Parts: sequence; C-alpha cells; structure tokens
Amino acid sequence: MRILYAYNYHRGGNGSLHATERTVRLMRAHGLPIEEFTRDSRDLEQNAWGRITAAASAFYAPEAIKAFRRTLDTFKPDVVHAYDVFPLISPWIFPICSRRNIPVVMTCDDYFVTCPNRNHFRQGSICTKCLGGHEYYAIVHNCRKNLAESITLSMYSTMLRMFKLVTRHVSRLIVSSEFTGQWMAEHSGIPASRIDLVSHSIDLPETVADPGNGKYVAFGARFVPEKGIDTFLEASRICRLPFRLSRNEGFFVNVDLPPDAEIVVTKGRKDLEEFYRSARMLAIPGKWFETFGLVGAEAMSLGIPVVGSRIGAIANLIEDGVDGLLFEPDNPGDLASKVSRLWNDIELCRRLGRNGRAKALRLWNPQSHVNGLLAAYSRAIDDAKRV
Repeated sequence: MRILYAYNYHRGGNGSLHATERTVRLMRAHGLPIEEFTRDSRDLEQNAWGRITAAASAFYAPEAIKAFRRTLDTFKPDVVHAYDVFPLISPWIFPICSRRNIPVVMTCDDYFVTCPNRNHFRQGSICTKCLGGHEYYAIVHNCRKNLAESITLSMYSTMLRMFKLVTRHVSRLIVSSEFTGQWMAEHSGIPASRIDLVSHSIDLPETVADPGNGKYVAFGARFVPEKGIDTFLEASRICRLPFRLSRNEGFFVNVDLPPDAEIVVTKGRKDLEEFYRSARMLAIPGKWFETFGLVGAEAMSLGIPVVGSRIGAIANLIEDGVDGLLFEPDNPGDLASKVSRLWNDIELCRRLGRNGRAKALRLWNPQSHVNGLLAAYSRAIDDAKRV
C-alpha cells in the first residue's frame, strides 16, 4: 500500500501538527512506501502581501495543484491521506484524486467542515450559528477579529459546502473521539458510514511519575481563549494552590495574562515531559468542543491524573472518578473544588494516575493507531474499487 500524506505547516504551531508528523514517522517505521506533499505557511512574507497570498491560495493554489499532480504521476499512491490543507495547498486537490479514482482519507482535528473559525467558539462560549449554510455569520460577528480574515474563512467554508469538496471527494473522514464522530455525522453532510474512529497515538514513556510528589497544578494547552486559561487562573485564586502554565516557544499567545502568572516555556517534547512529571495533576479547562485532548493523553501516559471540562471530547477522554475527574465547563469554582480534592487525597491522585497510565497503554499505543489507519485506508480503497 502506497500512501501519500498531504498537509500544511502553520506558523503558530499546534498539537495536531505534531500528531501528523508522528503518524508519518510511524508509518515509515512500519516499512510502508510513504511520500509527503507539504507546504509551509512560515515561508510566507510577514506582511500584507503574505496574507493576500495565503488567502488566494486557500481558494485555488495553481503552483501547489500542479506540483500535486506531478507527485501523483511519479509516486502513484494507492491512497491519499490529507490533514489540514489550508491555506497553501487548497482542497481542489481532492477532485483531482477523484478523477483518478484515488481515494482520499482526511483526518478531522478541528471543525473546518462545520465552522469557518474551526472551533465553534465565539465571545467566550459555544457558537453554532454558521451551521446549515449560514457561514456569513463569521463575517457578521467578525469571528477572527480581523475582517479580512473573517471574510476569507467565511468564503472558504462556503466554497467547501457549495462545491462539495469534502463531502463528495473525501472517501473517509477520520476522527479521534466519539464526540467528534457524532458531531460530524450530524452536521457535516458526511454519513456515519464514512467516518472512522482512530485515536491518536502518543509517545509512551517507559517510566511513570509519582503524582503524589507533584508540586503544582499544570496547564499545557495553547494560549487561546477557547482553552479556558481564564478559568484556570480564577480557580488558582480560589483554591490558593500553586498553578503553572506551559507554553511551547513556537506557539502564539492570544490571551492576556496577569503579570504574576507562572509560565514555563518549553522547547520540545523532553521539556514538556519534565513539566508533566513535576505536576500533581493536569487541568484541561477548555470551553470548546475539543476533538481529542492530546495534552491529557500525554499526561495520563506518565501516570499524572487529569481534571477536565465535561465538554466535547474531554468527556470521552476521562472516565470520571476512574482515571480523572470532570468538572462543569467555564466554572472555576467547580474546577477549584476538584483540584483541591485531588491535591489533598494523595491515594486518590495516585490511583487515578495509575488507571490513566493503563488507559494510555491500551488505547493510544502506536500499533493501535497504525492498525486503525490501515483499516481505514483499506476500506477507502475497497470503496474506490466499487465505483
């Protein structure tokens, strides 16, 4: 089976891109013939011309599409696995694959099919106004807080829907949680029969930490409003325990932080693992529909318990009282209560950590991820043969 991976690197960085790179490494390690077709937004000029280039390429990228055709000609893949193709590849590569009867499998790490802003989050709460062909609300509410960007994303989503670039030309959609699978089946126009649940894999450390010796409550997500940093910081003021935030040096900061916030800047996986190992627990105070919760899975793999919002995929990630605790989203008092309970009950902390580690070994190991992807690819290829 020959697999072509297509994806775009983003300037701001995110966990889904790291997961994509991990998948490609895993498939190569299994000896499969692999080729990558990538573009990098970091190559764009940091000015108005760069933004115009990105916007134009999102709708149609002639150079990338021509290069993609050449890659299909030379590599001759059995299946194309696409991740995020915005903005420099463009979704017009999908009809090209359809015309050649090459199935496309696409991973859904955000809500690009159902929300122009990709997160169903606006002004501090969940927003679904663009569902059902109402993408213009992204312009009305200026969801990107930049009118040009809001217009671009609104028109991009409208293009996807009107030309059915995903619903018609993507053979199978891969999701990493039950919640996301159900959401996409109900709202994307893609039937449940074409949606496959394949959890992400994570790097599983050989040794675990002892959360009973942890020195702080950790936060390890991107610094954006939907991740609930304000809830995290307010909970710290309520329960008066040490709270620390971790930020990758390459990720953007899109929230205002108080001057006394304790922030650890990490440069890579090793730094982040050390940050987790020194924590008593990890908090995931997100306010949006997470598609998986990668930071939670990583902490659980180290035996660190997780306290998370009962919303989106986080409610799938954590079994309340078994391998973590759930609290009501956007409720710092409830988060503070759950954090205090776990901080003061060392045995509970260790038990939840052990159970989280067992779950990580069972569900998020590399072999399970590879097996799930290969099964999805095989189904896509079989579907193409029946056309």
